[in-house]
Amino acid sequence: MTRAQQIGVVIGLLIVAAFTILRASDPPLLRQIRDITFDEYQRIRPRPFEATPVRVIDIDEASLKEFGQWPWPRDRLALLVERLSEMGAAAIAFDILFAEPDRLSPRSVMRDVAGVDASLLRRLPDNDEIFAEAIDGRPVVLGFGLSTDGNYRPPVKAGFAYTGESPFNAPPRLTAATPLRPQLQINATGIGHISLNPGNYSSVVRRVPLLLTDGEQLYPNLAIEALRVAQGASTYIVSTAPDAPDTLTSIKIGDFVVPTTADGELWLYTSPDVAERYISAGKVLAPDGAPPEVGAAVQGSIVFVGTSSAGLQDIRSTALGQNVPGVSMHAQTVEQILSGRFLSRPDWADGMEILSIAVLGTVLVVLTTFVSPAVALACGLFITALALAASWVAFSYSGLLFDPLALIIAGSIIHFAATSFRILVIDRERREVRRAFGQYLSPSLLYRIEHTPDALRLGGDDRELTVMFVDVRGFTALSEGLQPAEVVRFLNTLLDALSRHVVANEGTLDKFIGDSIMAFWNAPVDVAGHPAKAVRAALAMRETLAGLNAADAFGFGKDYQVGIGIGIHTGLACVGNMGAESRFNYSAVGDAVNVAARIESCCKEVGFDILVSETTAAALPDFALLDAGALGLKGKSSRARLYATVGDETVGRSAEFAALLRAHEDLVEALRTRAADSRKRLARAKQKAAGLAAALPEFYRRLPRRGDHFRDTHTETEDAASEPAN
Repeated sequence: MTRAQQIGVVIGLLIVAAFTILRASDPPLLRQIRDITFDEYQRIRPRPFEATPVRVIDIDEASLKEFGQWPWPRDRLALLVERLSEMGAAAIAFDILFAEPDRLSPRSVMRDVAGVDASLLRRLPDNDEIFAEAIDGRPVVLGFGLSTDGNYRPPVKAGFAYTGESPFNAPPRLTAATPLRPQLQINATGIGHISLNPGNYSSVVRRVPLLLTDGEQLYPNLAIEALRVAQGASTYIVSTAPDAPDTLTSIKIGDFVVPTTADGELWLYTSPDVAERYISAGKVLAPDGAPPEVGAAVQGSIVFVGTSSAGLQDIRSTALGQNVPGVSMHAQTVEQILSGRFLSRPDWADGMEILSIAVLGTVLVVLTTFVSPAVALACGLFITALALAASWVAFSYSGLLFDPLALIIAGSIIHFAATSFRILVIDRERREVRRAFGQYLSPSLLYRIEHTPDALRLGGDDRELTVMFVDVRGFTALSEGLQPAEVVRFLNTLLDALSRHVVANEGTLDKFIGDSIMAFWNAPVDVAGHPAKAVRAALAMRETLAGLNAADAFGFGKDYQVGIGIGIHTGLACVGNMGAESRFNYSAVGDAVNVAARIESCCKEVGFDILVSETTAAALPDFALLDAGALGLKGKSSRARLYATVGDETVGRSAEFAALLRAHEDLVEALRTRAADSRKRLARAKQKAAGLAAALPEFYRRLPRRGDHFRDTHTETEDAASEPAN
């Protein structure tokens, strides 16, 4: 290698490094170029408009001409809601803010008139009250906007569950919101934000934030809230990347899973603006009733109420270069979810594009310096064509977004700089480069994404499971007095010792949740006698913990005894692979899981370490079980009968337990009937309980205070059994 070649390579690699660093920093100019590229892809191949149950009720120029200028009085909007509801709309979402009182309300108008009697004002109709009454009990979703003033936070009408890391710092921040009228926010079935591109540098709506966050609560946008209400769903399931904090991957809304960007945005795959998407509000409000075709279009549809009037300034630009009403963007969001046509940019796309610039730049520098500019140009053109083709194919067939322009621009400038240096500096008659280097001149820059095999698809099956929850008693107070490393050592020692019994008894360890264990039996394979095996595991945990405390295995001193609570329930649950397509866990969800968790919480109230539900107890005829009464479980309308687990079949058949069981049944009867000799029966039960279980003294100490848990429990059980199934 000549000195000129050495200098040429060094300069070329410095230029490559500069472009690689520039692409890694991703300045706004490169982002704009990338977005424009993806816009062009959509213009070439837009999402076709399909007949989905989504419509826009448009407050258009014709409606304003017929019914007057905006804002309309809210009694007219109440009529609109009633008409749409009568037509069978699945959800009615307003892309309209209701932050101020209706100034056209008769009560508001007359309030400003001097001398009007207060009693007369109270008799005058209030349009806000009329509108609030109209939306009450109907599938109406109201919108709120973002604000820079105040600290108002709208109520959230849905629950949020998440898999993986906490998602609360991933979405765009909500600092304040425009307030909703109090009765409207109470009566609305759903509430979602209407902001389409908050904080975005571009006026073109390319991505829609499905969620906002204030760091403690997630807030859905209008579109997915309307989709949730239409399905009657109560909870969003947010999936996060397990190995990347503050990174979202998807949101499950009822039956639909929506892939998102890391901050919870949906890439809009825009379809052309067509008249079939819109229904004039004037037709719905027609004095003689809406035409039949309007009713047919609204029936079963998710309808968004908004305006296309240019004077109301709710016009947005799309990736197709069209100016459309903002409300249509919400409608297109739901259309896209229903059609299943998604765009996504993989989290590894940036890394691949940065690496491609470095590799291509290095290849071009080497080729230009040691082979010839013509060969380097041919190679660059080939890679350019390959990058464009691969990017287009990935978009067309998989909805994947890869940026070829950054690679092409960087490669072109690098090639031009290297070629210029060669022409100006390096001897044009240098020797041919040896053929041996040719095998290194064809690096592959893009790979096709392989489809996930069918066996790895997400999903689950309904099975009867026995679910166990284990929780450490007093862990919060305990951890406050320990260093973080000591807390970790304590949890590792305890959870390792306890979880072994789950595996030893053919159970499935679902997860560790801080100081808690969740496990279940009878999945993924059938386990005969799974309720008994779950209870045996719990009894083994009790013995193990006693041994650890006796040996002072935690180093707290033998005077401090670590305690646990265990709740077990047998019931129907959905079990299977759950999470993100790229990373998921085998887990169980459903009412049986919730009940088991609630039973574990009752251990504190009952004063006993192992409680099982009535369905589990029914499968344990020979176990040593004591009636703990019928307790209320959080989220349940009726009380649940629970049983304290004293021991296994050996204890259950013993004479000592038989004597205790008789004394306990006498005591329960006394508590139920408020017998005068309750104290005497309690003393007898305490005497019979001696030595059978360490937790029994505390159990009987609290039992008299829980006398209500034994009264009328048989009646409640019979009433619950007679209720018709939903």
